[in-house]
Amino acid sequence: MQPVLFLIVFGYLLPRMGFVRSGYTSALLPGIIAVSLTLSSVQSVALPLVQDFGFTREIEDRLLAPVPIRLIAIEKVVSGALQGVIAACVVLPIARVIMGPITELHLPNAALALGVTLLGSTVFASLGLVIGTAISAQQIGLMFSIIIAPMLMFGCAYYPWRGLDAVPAFKYGVLLNPLVYVAEAMRGALTPSLPHMPLAVSCLAMVVLSALFLTIGLRTFARRATS
Repeated sequence: MQPVLFLIVFGYLLPRMGFVRSGYTSALLPGIIAVSLTLSSVQSVALPLVQDFGFTREIEDRLLAPVPIRLIAIEKVVSGALQGVIAACVVLPIARVIMGPITELHLPNAALALGVTLLGSTVFASLGLVIGTAISAQQIGLMFSIIIAPMLMFGCAYYPWRGLDAVPAFKYGVLLNPLVYVAEAMRGALTPSLPHMPLAVSCLAMVVLSALFLTIGLRTFARRATS
């Protein structure tokens, strides 16, 4: 619902009210898709894991499967990444209906956009594995207020990273946010004529972040599963 609400307010209402330029929708669409896959991937992995490792220890049922413990964690990441891809694919046609024609949208890059979507979903599914194994059920509310909310606001989803040239401190500070690379890679794939971070740089950053989050998540998952 959150990406759809942003599409209605920033992609439909504000341009027609004259508060933002009509071209803003071209820069907004890739960011909204990035937000959609981020929320879906993180929540679909983190929230079930918090419940699995809760008081009832439902994870023990999964651990009885005749497979390595880490394979169970990888399965959750794969499932979360696929849900992120589905969420992103659902948002695109909805955006077309709500915002109307998007002049800078470059559909011939659909295969590239799908690859970026899968890579971005893997980043946040892996992050969901880290969050789900590091946060207890009593602290799950803090995840949204302390982690997810700032990530969305400073993830260059609603404005391009190159637009922060006027604020250098923010421009380089937000590079710690993984959503920046997903949103910018999505802009490079869907709206290549607009200013964006070099696609090779953002994709390389997503590969590194996926490996980092997955490594940490597998360790914390194995430690909590065997404790």
